[in-house]
Amino acid sequence: MSEVVANTTENLTTHKEVGPWKEAWHNFKKSKAAVVGAGIVVFFIILAIFGSWIAPQGVNEQNLSERLMAPSAKHWFGTDDFGRDIFSRVVYGARVSLWVGFSSVIGSVIVGSILGIVAGYYGRWVDTIISRLFDILLAFPSILLAISIVAVLGPSLQNALIAIAIINVPNFGRLIRSKVLSIKQEEYIMSAKAIGMNDFRILFRHILPNSITPVIVQGTLAIASAIIEAAGLGFLGLGAQAPTPEWGKMLSDARVYLVNAPWTMIFPGLAIMLTVLGFNLMGDGLRDALDPKMKN
Repeated sequence: MSEVVANTTENLTTHKEVGPWKEAWHNFKKSKAAVVGAGIVVFFIILAIFGSWIAPQGVNEQNLSERLMAPSAKHWFGTDDFGRDIFSRVVYGARVSLWVGFSSVIGSVIVGSILGIVAGYYGRWVDTIISRLFDILLAFPSILLAISIVAVLGPSLQNALIAIAIINVPNFGRLIRSKVLSIKQEEYIMSAKAIGMNDFRILFRHILPNSITPVIVQGTLAIASAIIEAAGLGFLGLGAQAPTPEWGKMLSDARVYLVNAPWTMIFPGLAIMLTVLGFNLMGDGLRDALDPKMKN
């Protein structure tokens, strides 16, 4: 009997020593798809960081005598209509696309989290105004709303980033609001109010840290959506402008050569597909690892 009690105590002690983030990492590694997705994301991040050393030629270096050359040992992905090395432009394009993806999502998370926390915590007319604002933004198809915003601000990569951030604010705001509505009824929040803790400390010391898990998952998936949206705006001529090596803009410039030089579209398209796939797989893995309902 004493041995059973000792073993039970040892198991409980061992279980307590495993923190939630360490347990989440352990669960994340169990998913092969999530690990593959994380590997793809890390690969493109490395391309973005070390692109200057990886790219064999300058991003805008032109050689008209080699225009529309097929993939070869000299030009791995071939050349475009200006004789620029497509491999170099795809590598540099990773920097542009990831910057837009991460920056727009970070902006959406910050603004959406603040609005969602305020709406969920204070309720009443504050919640009504903010929730109706979210409903208005969600009433429009996201890509059409982004096109409208860029059309007003003017076509550029920075304005495309702002538009993508705006259209994603309601997603994070509503997610945080729903979490706050449940968390603010917990006993430790009631205790914090009872001892006179001010609202700012309650919101950002207790409520926000306990609401951040679904935001991490949603943010990972939102980066994939932001990359597609940035590519879509670039393809329409509303995002990155020439000669910026943005993948969507590269597809737009190469569409007239689809039959004669298909490689000019294939490789930028593959880069978009693989990056989005990586973030989606990683986001699904994070959801399974961080969501208590998904644990056995």
